[in-house]
Amino acid sequence: MTGHAPVPLAGLDEHLRDLTAFYLELHRDPELSGAERRTAGRFAGRLESAGYATVRGIGGHGVAGVLRNGDGPTVLLRAELDALPVRETTGLPYAADGEAAHACGHDLHLAAAAGAAELLARTPHAWRGTLVVAGQPAEETLEGARAMLADGLYRRCGRPDDVLAQHAAPLPAGMVAHGYGPMTAGSLTLRVVVHGRGGHAGAPHLAVDPVVTAAHVVTRLQTVVAREAAPADQVAVTVGSFRAGERANVIPDRAELALTIRAVSEASLARAAAAVERIVRAECAAAACPRDPEVVRLSGSPVTHPDPALTSAVREAHTAEFGAERVAMWPPSLATEDFALFGDAGADVHGERGIRLGYWMVGTVGPAAWSRAPGSTAAQKLAALPANHAPDFAPDVRTALPSAVRALTAAALTRLTRP
Repeated sequence: MTGHAPVPLAGLDEHLRDLTAFYLELHRDPELSGAERRTAGRFAGRLESAGYATVRGIGGHGVAGVLRNGDGPTVLLRAELDALPVRETTGLPYAADGEAAHACGHDLHLAAAAGAAELLARTPHAWRGTLVVAGQPAEETLEGARAMLADGLYRRCGRPDDVLAQHAAPLPAGMVAHGYGPMTAGSLTLRVVVHGRGGHAGAPHLAVDPVVTAAHVVTRLQTVVAREAAPADQVAVTVGSFRAGERANVIPDRAELALTIRAVSEASLARAAAAVERIVRAECAAAACPRDPEVVRLSGSPVTHPDPALTSAVREAHTAEFGAERVAMWPPSLATEDFALFGDAGADVHGERGIRLGYWMVGTVGPAAWSRAPGSTAAQKLAALPANHAPDFAPDVRTALPSAVRALTAAALTRLTRP
């Protein structure tokens, strides 16, 4: 730490044992998107114990705590409640045992938000304004932010001037990273149903084989990025699921694909989505499918583009807190988020404009793991370390948790009025 810590952070050490126990409890007992009942209850209990007026059940299991401390801006801190459908393989003594795991660091986000909320509540003389701390459900399915906002989050808790969030990344713990362009991609998830005409494997000429048609769709979709996106664009089209038939000697009557489209600009995302639908329909027409294909939008998310001025202010605060050598730049990523909906991208849901977003990455890798990782450069080590969504991903709680609390608290204090 450089210089003098902000007043709220001076009390961090005495709370770390309790915060660590909270993190371990969250990590051991993950819940999937839309089913975060216990997680929400634990987070709400922490906020209530710290003196926040807490609202539960917003947009599902969403939670928000409000602490009013005189005149000043309203700042919302957001963390996520849900885990992933992944079986953990970390081997940690507190590993989750089941088919869900916090393999994206949401347990770290929640513990850090709880820590920042408690430290700020204990030091009301250090700031003025209104602090809202939200636990969002169903981020992994890109449904939770919209659900909370549609259920009146801003009406119930107040319109924020700024919304702040951080995300775990496999950087060394004690580092943060900011970006001045898109931080995460916009995305679209589609379900495609190709309709054929079933028949006998020995008489394919009497059938219309949807497996062959869907296979042509999968192959042709690879040209969307290779030949329909500009070389400088960051675009990805991924078919993650292909289901058809039950028996080797039966031609089925349908094949189903699930796919995602990602891009770091809304224009590129729209172009890629149009190309995907055109290819699906054209391949079905070429195969003389008896029915038009079904192309169903399952979910989507806008590009996360933090406010440049807010990014500069938070980056400056992080530089003062961690030192310039631990504050890095973050390039645009094809990971997806629904955080952008808290700002202007969600105006059609919450009805507000001019809400500024701040978003940064916070490191999770302990010094021993970083040292052991093969490679002599940071890029080589990052490529070798477990990444988000991997079954062996887990933050080093001893080093990552205090850093995440410090990063979120310092960011909040840049926006809250100083007495």
